[in-house]
Amino acid sequence: MTDDFYTQRGYEARDSAALTVGMEDYLEMMCRIEQSGGEVRVRELASRLHVSPSSASKMVSHLASLGYVNAERYGLIGLTETGRDAGAYLLYRHDVVERFLRAVNGSRDETVQAERIEHFLDRRTVHNLERLTRALPGVFF
Repeated sequence: MTDDFYTQRGYEARDSAALTVGMEDYLEMMCRIEQSGGEVRVRELASRLHVSPSSASKMVSHLASLGYVNAERYGLIGLTETGRDAGAYLLYRHDVVERFLRAVNGSRDETVQAERIEHFLDRRTVHNLERLTRALPGVFF
């Protein structure tokens, strides 16, 4: 057990190499758009994430500077291999968390709750939640 407690921002600052919650939301959405056969553009991102186009543009520029996306001004946004790998994990994580919450709560839709908590789970926990859902197929749907 540790006595090193921080605020949420404190934990984020300690792990400066990690993606922020906002970056994760954008990458996850870009992957969703790509997987549905759509083209990723700033306006589409802004619309789907309910943010202004200028906010979406700033985040896309930031993600490009970190090597997650290739973006043309007023053009298409393409995920790099790094961005696609990160986005695939984020979609997987969301799916695992939502399936777990649906089972626990006996509901058909836990998107809002999954979106709120998925960012704070590490890979080990996500993997273990998936193992749990697979171990009890009659309970988890």
